Amino acid sequence: MKVLIITDLEGVSGVDRAEMMEGEGYAFACERLMADVNAAVGGAFSAGADEVEVVDGHCGGKNFVPGMLDKRASQLPVSEFVRMPLWGFDALMCVGCHAKAGTEKAFLDHTQSENSWFDYTVNGKSYGEIGQQLICAGAFSVPLVAVCGDEAACAEAKSLVPGVAVAAVKSAEIRNRARCIPGSEAEELIFKAAADGVRRYREIAPYKIETPAELTLTLYRSDYCDYHAANNPSLKRNGRTLTKTVDSVSCYADVVVF
Repeated sequence: MKVLIITDLEGVSGVDRAEMMEGEGYAFACERLMADVNAAVGGAFSAGADEVEVVDGHCGGKNFVPGMLDKRASQLPVSEFVRMPLWGFDALMCVGCHAKAGTEKAFLDHTQSENSWFDYTVNGKSYGEIGQQLICAGAFSVPLVAVCGDEAACAEAKSLVPGVAVAAVKSAEIRNRARCIPGSEAEELIFKAAADGVRRYREIAPYKIETPAELTLTLYRSDYCDYHAANNPSLKRNGRTLTKTVDSVSCYADVVVF
């Protein structure tokens, strides 16, 4: 059995303020990322996984601390992941997740770019990054079995996937501040959620969308559309909204590239 883990940074344990994403506290955040990832890797192997591949999915994939990834797992470069079909994987887990843009009581809620992306929909339904990964995996009949992050991210995952295992490691006080549970407790929760999800992967249905699918990106301002429109003339444009149609989902880039 082969498991794919996609990571982010905002939702990892111990990250309780926005400044830790790039300034003071960033090194600690990366260490906590490794702890959470390794807990998920451990849980997956304990439940019968034969292979685990991990993608460092935050901001270009430069957040893993060299030498700290569980040696039983292998790292899949994000540049390779975004263009590859997910044939051969049996289950997907998402670690360090945050909720989609506009979610109340969510820590660092956003979808892709907190500075420019206002809303993202597929066939009229709004999704965040969890949903994007879910849609990509579902196109290859790979179920999302476990999600770890803040309470809002876990609630978002459960609203999309009945039966998904979750580990909520913190809750938002305000958007840029969170209340975290102790690291040891977080790792235990993540281990248990990963093991539970992998153990039940055949019981969790892959998420499917109708295709051809209409993807719509609404930006905060109309001038933000200029860059996207210049690089992709096939996009339909209406004010600050861009729309494209995909006949099928062959990789993650089909879902997120505008």
